[in-house]
Amino acid sequence: MRLKRNPWVLYVISLPFILAVRYSDGGIFRWAGYNFLFYFVAPLLLARAMGFERNELGVGIGKRTGYMWALVLFILTVPLSLYGTTIPAMKEYYPIFEYSGWGDFILKELAIGLIMFSHEAFYRGIILFPLARKNEWLGILAQDVPYALVHIGKPGIEVPYSFVAGIIFAKLDLKGESFVPSFLLHWLGSVLFDLLCVLL
Repeated sequence: MRLKRNPWVLYVISLPFILAVRYSDGGIFRWAGYNFLFYFVAPLLLARAMGFERNELGVGIGKRTGYMWALVLFILTVPLSLYGTTIPAMKEYYPIFEYSGWGDFILKELAIGLIMFSHEAFYRGIILFPLARKNEWLGILAQDVPYALVHIGKPGIEVPYSFVAGIIFAKLDLKGESFVPSFLLHWLGSVLFDLLCVLL
């Protein structure tokens, strides 16, 4: 099997990065650092060493279409977020951090933003794009299964929800030719939900 520019080889040797993040410990800022290192920097360097270009990995600004759809989806998820605050397990779990005031809250939401940037870069960028060029739906499922599995341990509803979201995010990013639209949708949706959990 030819290793250089082989998307399946990249996929298989990238999977251990998931375990490196899963079993990292420390506070939210250290966790954000681990995510950035193992979900973005290391996989990107690996992919580039294998001969993949940045645009082949969904790393870039992409098309305006992706951002327009991200905005539409964000608006559509507002009622879902409001409903989520009525589920006790969700309201007890989020936000996932303790905070001492609004300044601390904002700082930790920025750390969550770095975590979600790294997640989207890994799942919807570095893993998805090379595989989807060979077979779109196989690529979507290949990134979505591990993405859903990393949500085990969170409130039960999150595993099936993240599986569906992973498909939507993947389609959004492939259309927009960048992982950035799903990052913005994911992070801003998360910030909104945290605020609703705090304020309602």
